[in-house]
Amino acid sequence: MTSTTHISPEPTRSAREVFTAISGLIVAMFVAVLSGTIVSTSLPVIIADLGGTQSQYTWVITASLLATAVTTPIWGKLADLVNRKMLVQVSLIIFTVGTVIAGFSTDTNMLIVMRVVQGIGVGGLMSLVMIAVALIISPRERGKYMGVVGGIMALGTIGGPLLGGVITDTLGWQANFFVGVPFAIVALLLLQFTLHLPEPQGMKVSIDYFGIVLLAVGVSSLLIWVSMGGSQFEWDSLTSFALAGIAAVAIIAFIVVELIVKEPIVPMSLFRNRTFTLSVVASIAIGVSMFATAVFLAQYFQLARGATPTESGLMTIPMIIGQMGASIIIGQLVSRFGKWKGWMVTGSVLALIGVTLMSTLRYDTPFPLVATYMFVLGAGLGMVMQNLTLIVQNDTPPTQLGAASSNVNFFRTIAGTIGVTIMGSVLSTSVAGYMKDGLAGFTPTTPDEISALKGLASGDVPAVSSLPESIRTVVESAYGHGIADAFLIAVPLAVIGIIAIAFIKNKPLSTKNAAEQLREQAEESAIEVAEAEVGATTGTGSIRVVAGDEVRR
Repeated sequence: MTSTTHISPEPTRSAREVFTAISGLIVAMFVAVLSGTIVSTSLPVIIADLGGTQSQYTWVITASLLATAVTTPIWGKLADLVNRKMLVQVSLIIFTVGTVIAGFSTDTNMLIVMRVVQGIGVGGLMSLVMIAVALIISPRERGKYMGVVGGIMALGTIGGPLLGGVITDTLGWQANFFVGVPFAIVALLLLQFTLHLPEPQGMKVSIDYFGIVLLAVGVSSLLIWVSMGGSQFEWDSLTSFALAGIAAVAIIAFIVVELIVKEPIVPMSLFRNRTFTLSVVASIAIGVSMFATAVFLAQYFQLARGATPTESGLMTIPMIIGQMGASIIIGQLVSRFGKWKGWMVTGSVLALIGVTLMSTLRYDTPFPLVATYMFVLGAGLGMVMQNLTLIVQNDTPPTQLGAASSNVNFFRTIAGTIGVTIMGSVLSTSVAGYMKDGLAGFTPTTPDEISALKGLASGDVPAVSSLPESIRTVVESAYGHGIADAFLIAVPLAVIGIIAIAFIKNKPLSTKNAAEQLREQAEESAIEVAEAEVGATTGTGSIRVVAGDEVRR
């Protein structure tokens, strides 16, 4: 008696077929990167034009990061349960709609709301793209392809601030939000016709809605408490205690729910994996530096050095070259030699050096030195961030690929959001103190000086170029010193990042992609089923694999 089970072999893809398959993913990521960087240099202008405060400036950033953080694990879990291609397309559509409506914002609050919508879409793109790539490309080969992806991303990252500065100076900041629409349409078409991913098998869709609500409430309350404490309300006030209590109860309840539900958003079993746990710690530690540079560099160049948006974009190029260059080069080296740990430890050390140097900035620091600081920090981040996701995917069962990949991004985004919020609060407090000291004893003598002092007293983000020279130097000095103080917070976290990465298990990179691993699991399951059937019939039974695609007795 012979028992045979047929399993369709996974076709081998050529390099050209792989690039074709990920082309839509590349364009989708390009849209997300471009839409973020193109606005970054114009945010000081946008907030000043909409009459926003320094606190609102920070919330324009953190609102998007918060939405990204909360939704990232949700998108990732859905990727383990339902059609991944459809999820990528939906996240791209949500992101694009939010971006376009943001361009019509009439006040800062409307902009913040639309940034939330953008963040929901980004949460999907950031997690789903990496999951899709893992299904197509093995960890060992991924660096080679991601090097090309990194080059495309570099185009969006470097070109975005420059393009955003030019558009802001010529057409107005609103036009920045519409540039990515044609690329989004192209990405949707490419995704429809070129991306083919295996469907999740053998799993009934069960979404943890209660966990989603608890996660959103807990994280939101925590961020509101951290960002507004000490400014909108006192730390020892009833409001402060209420927000802290709500955050604590919701987060504890979320952890309990995740331990008992069938399909948790954040599977607690993942933390039994040493690689995952230490990668999360490293992501938290390094993520703060990554998000801080994105948020505060534009402010430094425009508010501390009086640069225009275009000039600000040009000034950030050393940071981008360091980050993207290291990401591309190290990705190629990891694929070629299969060694990753030495590069990651080196990168984490460079990140520590970089944030330490950034904490010494002043408004009159020579630009060559500032460029060197940015390049060192960028190179460190480029060596670490991409590879953290890679090593987690390499040491995670393929059935939990979506949850593991997205949760590394989730904790990095949460940490980055909280870190940026705290740093923004430190910046706001420091700037106010430095301005008060710098203007002590100053008596305005002209209408312009009187008007400028009233604007500064209101807490609004100043338009530095329009300030009288007598006040402008004080403001630039205050922002330069204040931004340096904010970067001090990232220094101890960078030390923790080095320690976490040093203790990650140095596991060799697999040469099989996630789809192939899933196929192997299907083969093993088929063998077990066949053994059970034969054993039930004859009491014995030996099973062997023939030609890699048949299971025979």
